[in-house]
Amino acid sequence: MTSGSRLQAARRCSVGLWAGWLLALLLLLWFPRGAWAAPGLCVGPVCGDEFSRSAQRHWQLKLRVSDQENHRERIVVDCRDGVISPRVGPVDRAYAAAVARRYCRLTWQSEASPGSPRS
Repeated sequence: MTSGSRLQAARRCSVGLWAGWLLALLLLLWFPRGAWAAPGLCVGPVCGDEFSRSAQRHWQLKLRVSDQENHRERIVVDCRDGVISPRVGPVDRAYAAAVARRYCRLTWQSEASPGSPRS
């Protein structure tokens, strides 16, 4: 192999490397939502995040829910019976209720002492 053919091979390799990096950058810019993980707690197509609990009403949960179609809203849930307020909105209520029930179940289990009865 001569020095000229080695130089050409090195140039082809570097051009291919730059093309690969450029393609990866364009894909990240074109599809940014697919590259990042979903935050919070997800059930089906709906995810919940920014969870907060009221200090006075410990059974009340406030959260932000969003779906894959970029619908977002804030809801309030009564963890005692699972009632969601508001009852109608852009995010599917069945999945939003499932996210809320799961979070209520996880937090109430962690706050109760082992063996204590549930009310």
